[in-house]
Amino acid sequence: MDVTSASSATTVTPTTTAPSKITSDFNTFLKMLTVQMQNQDPLNPIDSADYAVQLATFSGVEQQVQTNKLLADLQGRFQQLGMAEMASWIGKEARSAAPVRYDGSPVTLSPNPAVGATRTVLAVKDSQGNLLSREEIPVSAEPYQWLGAGTDGSPLPPGVYSIALESLNGETVISSQPVEHYARVVEAKGGGSAGTKLVLEGGIEVAASDVTALREPPG
Repeated sequence: MDVTSASSATTVTPTTTAPSKITSDFNTFLKMLTVQMQNQDPLNPIDSADYAVQLATFSGVEQQVQTNKLLADLQGRFQQLGMAEMASWIGKEARSAAPVRYDGSPVTLSPNPAVGATRTVLAVKDSQGNLLSREEIPVSAEPYQWLGAGTDGSPLPPGVYSIALESLNGETVISSQPVEHYARVVEAKGGGSAGTKLVLEGGIEVAASDVTALREPPG
């Protein structure tokens, strides 16, 4: 009985790497430098130190280009890592000073009165910046339930509102800052140079770096 054994040969094709752009540019620079040397004035030749300066300058520029490219690559990787981390925030409630989405239900605010304040007032504006109400609240950092009432006490229509906390000493406003509140995170997305952004309920966007606290939604 004849037994035939089959053997396979693997052919390895050597790969060639095209010269990088930097290598190509450097070769072009050397050719230009050679032409410059060949066509210089014999009676007034270029100092060899000048050639050294040109070479050093070109090399420095190319190194800077490489460094910038490396930094851009690292920034992209850091943003991807940030996105992966922010993905775990989806579904949680983030506290920030973003505009407030009001749907008819009370919104829990986290006021932070300025030192020296004797009165605090909530100034509510619509998306066009129109002042809708001013509501005096206790001078306290305790959570406050904003009921969404307008100047006449009637509920405001559902929408997105900007709420600032005015800290007053007597009748003098000593500070006016957006009030922080909790809102559910529904999306995380890259923001380019601005970094990762979070999308809250109602389509409100806030930079991840502006979030001051994170919690599970109340049961």
